[in-house]
Amino acid sequence: MPASREHVPDLPLAGPPLPESVTYDDRSRLDCPSCGSSYVAQMLGDNGGVSYVCTACGHSWS
Repeated sequence: MPASREHVPDLPLAGPPLPESVTYDDRSRLDCPSCGSSYVAQMLGDNGGVSYVCTACGHSWS
């Protein structure tokens, strides 16, 4: 590394905490509206959008 480069302090690894009412499961869980299974895959939709398919029952939605 060049000697003329100044030291840059490290950035924090995480942002401010989320409100207590929002849990990790609330933000990341996606259940099938047909059977309620949490085994859901994300796939590319027909027009470039996002669609989902339940790997338990085969139901798909966007």
